[in-house]
Amino acid sequence: MNWNNNTNDLVPSRYALKVGDIDVMVISDGVLPITASTLATNVAPAELSAWLSEMFLPPEVLDWPLNVAVVRSGDRTILIDSGLGTEFPGFPRAGQLALRLDAAGIDPGSVTDVVLTHLHMDHIGGLLVDGLRGRLRADVRVHLASAEAEFWEKPDFSRVVMPEPIPDVLRTTAARFLDMYRSQLQAFETEYEVAPGVVLRRTGGHTPGHSIVRLESGGERLTFAGDAVFQPGFDNPGWYNGFEHDPEESARVRLNLLQELAASGDQLIATHLPFPSVCHVAVAGNAFRFVPTVWDY
Repeated sequence: MNWNNNTNDLVPSRYALKVGDIDVMVISDGVLPITASTLATNVAPAELSAWLSEMFLPPEVLDWPLNVAVVRSGDRTILIDSGLGTEFPGFPRAGQLALRLDAAGIDPGSVTDVVLTHLHMDHIGGLLVDGLRGRLRADVRVHLASAEAEFWEKPDFSRVVMPEPIPDVLRTTAARFLDMYRSQLQAFETEYEVAPGVVLRRTGGHTPGHSIVRLESGGERLTFAGDAVFQPGFDNPGWYNGFEHDPEESARVRLNLLQELAASGDQLIATHLPFPSVCHVAVAGNAFRFVPTVWDY
């Protein structure tokens, strides 16, 4: 047997679980390289370097997982975020969503609703390319916080610490998305129930309209946190991520969310945690601990 990275069975790209009567499938859109310094812009480089070393992560550039979810509740099939898409040649290992939906037996035409946590390109890019866009039903509803759509009409990058030319690419990608999907947008203010037990809630912070998705059924609960929590956020919830448009508010949102999940014991999924990212949150002194859920084969 030739064991290599092209052997699909050796590199799982989807993971299914249930939240009561709600079906959830976490799908990997792949990984993209990220400059390590963006993980903590408000601490000394030596402190970040020590954390990276303790986590066995490279010091300069590391792989950022991209997790997407498909949720089925009642007669609704909901796609949560859409990954990066395939039009960014600098990120050849991301943009896998369309292929992996097919591998999972999920027809994009069955998707009734799309939920977007925010409009950064690694969350909306999949909706802009033919592999997915041309296969979605014409009446698919795209749910987004109204504050997010308003922000990207004239975005403020004054407080981010992103490598060039990322701000310009984010700006142009969001503008293209809004032009393409404006007629299908279903904007909400603070909270909206898309399907039974599937509730969107705007948190702000990462972007003004950043939102999380809460699933609840049969006494079980799971939160898809989008970019509210990154890998360093458990040990260091006060660290600022360079992609956060309001870093102080992001840290507050992150701390409150982790405290809530640690107290409730509810499950967590987030975009950039190691695939499939299904975990619990435990208190660890003045911070938290990522507790992976045991895979159910």
